[in-house]
Amino acid sequence: MSTQVPTGTVPATPRPTGLTPAVEARGVGKVFRTRAGEVTALENVSLTIAPGEFVSLIGPSGCGKSTLLRLVADLDAPTSGELSIFGKAPRVARENQDYGIAFQQAGLLPWRTVRANIELPLELHGVGRAGRAARAAELLELVGLADFAGHFPHQLSGGMQQRVAIARALAEQPSLLLMDEPFGALDEMTRERMQTELVRICQESQAAVVFVTHSIPEAVFLSDRVVVMSPRPGRIRQVVPITLTGGAERSEELREDASFFAAVTAVREALHEGHGDRVPADGPATTPMPRGVDAR
Repeated sequence: MSTQVPTGTVPATPRPTGLTPAVEARGVGKVFRTRAGEVTALENVSLTIAPGEFVSLIGPSGCGKSTLLRLVADLDAPTSGELSIFGKAPRVARENQDYGIAFQQAGLLPWRTVRANIELPLELHGVGRAGRAARAAELLELVGLADFAGHFPHQLSGGMQQRVAIARALAEQPSLLLMDEPFGALDEMTRERMQTELVRICQESQAAVVFVTHSIPEAVFLSDRVVVMSPRPGRIRQVVPITLTGGAERSEELREDASFFAAVTAVREALHEGHGDRVPADGPATTPMPRGVDAR
């Protein structure tokens, strides 16, 4: 099967029939107001993600990828536009615990063991001790840390800590996963293994995923669609649908398949499209980002 590549303007985002979208953004914008002035991180972002769909956000540093993820997670509020998660306001979705999160920083509780950190969401939701232990054991095997279940975070490397955070995000098999470069601290071999396992987990759970990455091959391997964003202020430049040999049953062999390389090329070309376009000297894309503002 060949890789389908959109041409011209950004195509309309498909809206799932008869299903409430996992994520729906309509004209979303985000302006950070600081003492140094206003910084437009996102501008007029519209995107619909279907239940069970895996969508990666990719673009240059500072384009607002992480900002958009934070808006979905209700860790910040949009300045303009509307955003819904399974038809709910982000605040309600957060309170209902409709999603799991794995961000760049592991955020583990230092006084809890690896096993106890993974069990934490289950414990908060009243899952019994036996159920927590069984799920934690399964996830520890998945992320390759079964021998470290009794260790504390400070006894682990940064990459190992991040694997614990990923396991914790998957603990309750959520309907939506929000992931901000969760594999960035891992070595290449472990990173590829985790990508393959994440594909399997998402197929089994039917969870939708919004995945931020700087890696084109990672985005292509994982995604149904790759959303390519422009330099700040972040807009959706192009949406690249990914069709790989083997369809949903993605495997390590796909990394050497011609369709994989074709999709990587398509995303790379979308990223570089308009790279030489000039931006007005007083435009927001050239405004320095004030200290303490993260508009990735």
